[in-house]
Amino acid sequence: MAGAWQALAGDPGATPPAVSLTGEESVLPGHFRIPAMATASIAAATLSAGELLRLRGIEPGTVSVDTRHAAAAFRSEQLLRIDGEPAPSPWGRIAGDYRASDGWIKLHCNTPRHEAAVCWSLGVPAVRDSVAKTVAAKTVAEVESAVVTAGGAAAFMRSREDWLAHPQGQAVAGLPLVELNRIGDAPKRTLFDSDRPMGGVRVLELTHVLAGPVAGRVLAAHGANVLHIGAVHLPRIPMLTMDTGQGKRSAFVALDTEGGRAKLKKLIARADVLVQSFRPGALARMGLGPEQLAELRPGLVVADISAYGWQGPWARRRGFDSLVQMSSGIAQEYADDAPAPLPAQALDHATGWLTAAAVMTAVRRSVQEGGSWHARLSLAGTGRWLDSLGRKDPEPSEVDFSDLLETVDSDFGRMTRVRMAGELPGAQPYWDHASHRPGADTAVWSPIVPHPVA
Repeated sequence: MAGAWQALAGDPGATPPAVSLTGEESVLPGHFRIPAMATASIAAATLSAGELLRLRGIEPGTVSVDTRHAAAAFRSEQLLRIDGEPAPSPWGRIAGDYRASDGWIKLHCNTPRHEAAVCWSLGVPAVRDSVAKTVAAKTVAEVESAVVTAGGAAAFMRSREDWLAHPQGQAVAGLPLVELNRIGDAPKRTLFDSDRPMGGVRVLELTHVLAGPVAGRVLAAHGANVLHIGAVHLPRIPMLTMDTGQGKRSAFVALDTEGGRAKLKKLIARADVLVQSFRPGALARMGLGPEQLAELRPGLVVADISAYGWQGPWARRRGFDSLVQMSSGIAQEYADDAPAPLPAQALDHATGWLTAAAVMTAVRRSVQEGGSWHARLSLAGTGRWLDSLGRKDPEPSEVDFSDLLETVDSDFGRMTRVRMAGELPGAQPYWDHASHRPGADTAVWSPIVPHPVA
């Protein structure tokens, strides 16, 4: 917990406020200390919310996080139910692990574009047996290079030692877990009166899959006005859309058109925070890099999430949690015959919670100091943090998460979801509404209704 707080503060001597951390690490299987990472990252976000509350003149009380609840939050998409049934699997028909001539490789084909890249680069139809036969005749490096060059997403299984010696592994080792910098001048921010930490703060979310959406979900639970922007033509993974949309509005903007980009700039001009997980450099090519954003909206907080970090030869490479596990040695360390993935998409979830913590830290600093702020985090950096925590007994105890679930009405039916984790006595986090269907809302900022301070 102290390490996460010091990373957010950019100060190795920073001391976190009082916090109560309870529970046992046996709540999840495996050797990696995911329960500890889950507890620490959720605590960091909740403490950051508490400091914003204190800034509003409200005593936050002692933050507490239970490890069992943290573990449930990190498996939220697995525990999601719609009308009592699990949501559709996020995995594509040819996605998965394949044995090549000299090792294992994972092909991430959960969107039509990525599936097409695999099929085109390997010259095969979207049939698992055909893909397996072709991959088996090639080396892992040949397959990875072909798929990535074609615009797809793939990673072969490396050992921890190979990753640490790899140029990208070395680049990640030189980056902080959280980078937070002031990137422009702006007057000190004035917050709307609210009894919630992020009340009245407008958050524009340009994210997909899991890490970025988790960050927006956390900010919404602490009172932020979160508007997620997607597009009709962009692929979506229903399970993750349902799970991470809590408390947000969802609208479509055609960013591939001049009119759509103009609309986006209008939204940014009235936003307080922008959270984005486009591939590094994608927004900059639209003229919306961090410095341009700070000019467009002085005082803006920008949070960028990437797969492999913002320096090194892979800085612009497409990547996902499962691929970073393969590249960095996590999937290999305790593998037997095939890759051994983590029992949760822990790199995504932890990065999401830490991003929310960074955003709330930046908002607080913009009130105290002024300025525009830029946060950067990566899945690979979070993986390095997980590796640094050591290992644990892999055997879990029998764990029942049912008391941590709640059932609400949603656009998708009766939704059973994991309750928001992290106790903040001064303003307990909650979602104002369940997930909306993608594009169900208008791409405008809803009015801010001030609330009296408790």
